[in-house]
Amino acid sequence: MGPDLSWTLSPGVLLAVAIVGWAYVRRWRQVRLGPSPRRGTDAPVWRLCCFLGSLLAVLLALVSPLDALADQLFFTHMVQHMLLLDVVPILAILGLTKVLLRPVTRTVHDIERRAGPLAHPAFAVALYVAVIWAWHVPGAYDAAVRHSGVHVLEHMTFVIAGSLYWWHLLSPIRARLRLAGLGPVAYMASTKVLVGVLGMGLAFAPSALYSYYVHHARIWGISALDDQAMAGLIMAVEQSIVMGTALVVLFVRALAESEREQQRRERYDLAADRP
Repeated sequence: MGPDLSWTLSPGVLLAVAIVGWAYVRRWRQVRLGPSPRRGTDAPVWRLCCFLGSLLAVLLALVSPLDALADQLFFTHMVQHMLLLDVVPILAILGLTKVLLRPVTRTVHDIERRAGPLAHPAFAVALYVAVIWAWHVPGAYDAAVRHSGVHVLEHMTFVIAGSLYWWHLLSPIRARLRLAGLGPVAYMASTKVLVGVLGMGLAFAPSALYSYYVHHARIWGISALDDQAMAGLIMAVEQSIVMGTALVVLFVRALAESEREQQRRERYDLAADRP
C-alpha cells in the first residue's frame, strides 16, 4: 500500500479560512491606510505575514496531503496536532495589535469578566494539558481517527485550548489577570513539562498503544511501534523548541517594556524638574 498524498479540500475549512482572511486583511488595510502617524506600528507588514501564516498552517494541517497521511501514520497525525495546538494560535495572535483589535476590545474584556475563573491562566494550563492527554488515551484517539465527527471535535478542542493558552502569553490587550515577573516562565514550564512527559512516554513505550495504527496497512516500511516512537519524539521536541523560543521572545519583550517604562519615568522626572 502506497502513501495517500491526496488533497482533502474540505469546503468548510476553505470557506472558514477565506472569511477569516478577508476580515483580517480588510481591518489591516483600514489601519494601514488610515490617518494615524503610527499606522506602520499599528499594522506592520510582519503582523500581516504572521496572521496569513497562521491561515496557511491551517490549510497545511487540514487540507494538504498531511491530513490524508495522518490516517496512515501516527507521526504525521502528531505533526497535524502540533500545528493546530501551537503554530496556528501563535501566528494568529502575533498578527494582532491593540489597534487592529480595537473594534472588539470591549467585547473581549466583557467575555473575560463574565468568564470568571475560566479566564484565569491556571485554567488555560489545565485545559491545554487535559485536552492533549485526554485525546491521547488510546480509546479516544482510535475513535477520533475512525469517526469523522469525533475527529472534527478533536481538532476544534486543540485549536480552542491552544488559542486560550497562547492568548495569556501573547495577547496585545492587557488582561485583567496578567502574568508578571516569573509568571510566564512558571506558566510555560508547568505545561510543557507535563506534555513533554506524554511525548517521552509514547516514544519509549514498549508496545504500540493504538489499535487503529497497529491494524492499519503500513507504508514506507515503518512499523507501528517505530511510528509511535517518532510521534512521541515529535511531541516532546516540539514542546521544548516552542517553550525555549517563546521564553526568549517574552524575555526580549519584557526588556523592551522595561526600557519604555524607564524612558517614561525619565520624561516625567524632567518635566517635574522644569520651573
